[in-house]
Amino acid sequence: MGKVTGFLEFERLEEGYEPVEKRVKNYKEFVIGLSTEQAKIQGARCMDCGTPFCNNGCPVNNIIPDFNDLVYRNDWKNAIEVLHSTNNFPDFTGRVCPAPCEAACVLNINNDPVGIKSIEHAIVDRAWQEGWIKPQPAAVKTGKKVAVVGSGPAGMAAAQQLARAGHAVTVFEKNDTIGGLLRFGIPDFKFDKSHIDRRVKQMEAEGVVFKTNTIVGDLPKGSKVTNWAKDTVTPEQLNKEFDAVILAGGAEQSRDLPVPGRDLAGIHFAMEFLPQQNRINAGGKVKDQIMATGKNVIVIGGGDTGSDCVGTSNRHGAKSVIQFELMPQPPEQENKELTWPYWPIKMRTSSSHEEGCEREFAIATKEFIGENGKVTAVKTVRVEFKDGKFIEVAGSEQVLKADLVLLAMGFTNPVETLLSGFGVDKDARGNAKASTDIGGYRTNVGKVFAAGDVRRGQSLVVWAIREGRQAAREVDGFLMGSTTLPR
Repeated sequence: MGKVTGFLEFERLEEGYEPVEKRVKNYKEFVIGLSTEQAKIQGARCMDCGTPFCNNGCPVNNIIPDFNDLVYRNDWKNAIEVLHSTNNFPDFTGRVCPAPCEAACVLNINNDPVGIKSIEHAIVDRAWQEGWIKPQPAAVKTGKKVAVVGSGPAGMAAAQQLARAGHAVTVFEKNDTIGGLLRFGIPDFKFDKSHIDRRVKQMEAEGVVFKTNTIVGDLPKGSKVTNWAKDTVTPEQLNKEFDAVILAGGAEQSRDLPVPGRDLAGIHFAMEFLPQQNRINAGGKVKDQIMATGKNVIVIGGGDTGSDCVGTSNRHGAKSVIQFELMPQPPEQENKELTWPYWPIKMRTSSSHEEGCEREFAIATKEFIGENGKVTAVKTVRVEFKDGKFIEVAGSEQVLKADLVLLAMGFTNPVETLLSGFGVDKDARGNAKASTDIGGYRTNVGKVFAAGDVRRGQSLVVWAIREGRQAAREVDGFLMGSTTLPR
């Protein structure tokens, strides 16, 4: 373990932020990571519990007590080996994961949990600086070809695992750069895309072929899903040319809000707004960019995507930003006796909220109001959750100014045409129907597998990595009759 009495001696230390007035002037990452000594102290707090709940709290089952101890003992090179044994991309999760492992930390029962995410962040950054992360090409090629549709974290994890197993892997991405929603859905100030770029170079050196600007099948007519493809490949072509296919696209179908006035100009999905800014930050061009500059912005949806819209709107120079959440305001502190080791519902304030945002809870949108075809206001009503449904509070209607409305209420399912193009059965939510049992991730179509949001629905980056790794194991076993890839 770390230091035997470390959890008694040392307090939790949070990563720092650049000052608000400085960071809102640009789109650069602003988190200040732990120093070597600070990470060592955090590692010393780990109790190496007999039953390490953090391992199960982590979707990829990171071997957390081991790398905490290695950091405490200043053995950083072995720490990255342990971290990589379960997680292909700790540089992603060390930045954007909400850290369910910390909620499950035994120390969290009556104290502040170990700063596991900050230690992970420190390990992988140190590993890149020291040059310890190198390509791992397969010594022997199998002659088998695998197509991966979608280049988000699920597709990238599956592709890397299969390439290291000796298969020839080709990743198809409809947009012009790799990363999927990780690249286009998460603002650069939370996650700089250079972290994806260096992993892509590593994977190319391992034999993975990336085909960008290439859509598999087509999108439904009138779709608002981001698509900059120039070339098209049919599902029939992939089935013919490859020995296995993994569908690893995102749950890109945004949840809509069909209330009166929805057709007014100035109302957009978050995934129309956020990808544009990321593309511009990368030096690309966008026609008719959606801008929040000088506008009264209302963000509908209280989750991370809504928070990302808040942060981006503040950087545009919005006049005001209000974020709506349908659910009531959660408590400032969870009842740990009832929730631990599970993810608790409690009040969470993001760095974007701290930059300037009014938050409204238990509020529903009744109507969008406009003039000359453009949105000018939003009519709202307060709601209470009773007997399993939301009830409007009489006399609570109000009208709020709005020049720009961003819908950030989550995602419902993957693009339907991707699944129907392959003839893949769907579950009740419209996701690819593929179990996680032994032989799982395989769909009803012989050699077609599904992983990530396309199979489980909207989820976390860390869940996508887990699914990509597990799907790769199933594909390897399917192609070779057995597999040595880890789950």
